[in-house]
Amino acid sequence: MSAPDSSPSDSAEGSLISHLIELRTRLIRAIAGLLLVFLGLLPFSNKVYAWFAQPLLDKLPKGGQLIAVEVASPFFAPLKLAFFVAVFATMPWLLYQAWAFVAPGLYKREKRLALPLLASALLLFYAGCAFAFLLVLPAVFGFLAQVTPDGVAMMTDINAYLDFVLVIFLAFGVSFELPVALVILVLLGWVTPKQLAEWRGYAIVGIFIVAAVITPPDVVSQLMLAIPMCLLYEAGIIAARLVGRRET
Repeated sequence: MSAPDSSPSDSAEGSLISHLIELRTRLIRAIAGLLLVFLGLLPFSNKVYAWFAQPLLDKLPKGGQLIAVEVASPFFAPLKLAFFVAVFATMPWLLYQAWAFVAPGLYKREKRLALPLLASALLLFYAGCAFAFLLVLPAVFGFLAQVTPDGVAMMTDINAYLDFVLVIFLAFGVSFELPVALVILVLLGWVTPKQLAEWRGYAIVGIFIVAAVITPPDVVSQLMLAIPMCLLYEAGIIAARLVGRRET
């Protein structure tokens, strides 16, 4: 006598378990890669922090230096930076694990669109961080050093400096994602490239408001964020038009 066929509920349960196992595997691989890079950076954490602090140190007056206000700051600040550098360095690996888990459930058209968008988003985020580190931070610290009142020693706590720079990195990295966000909005059918072009004036005003909110209170950093975002808005319109033509 043959065994009865499995019920739909048994099949769904087995599919759920297999998905959970796959998710666990991808999470383990992602965390393992992150930890491996983090542990490799630990012996060089102080050197990494010294390199990371160079944009400020270059603009300080002669004899200026960073200080550690809290007792454990000399240990925890480089450790914290090493972790964030590890996350930054392994982001392609982390995104690959997420993609490998999600991709089997996507249609061929969705894969064809999602993969370039994901790669573009990653490259734009890296570009935003590099722009902030190489151009924005030296300009901001140079401006702040010039406006420091006489008799005031410009010395910053190492934890405060780290938090400040990480916020700048996040602000510029996310802001540089603007073209990808515009393309996604067009693909979802929420807006059209023509509407984006017509709203250009409102977008520029909004960009300058956002730049004023998320950057330090100086004109230099605000302009250095707002101007690239305006250019990226135009790039997003062009990319949306190209994608729209390919889809029609």
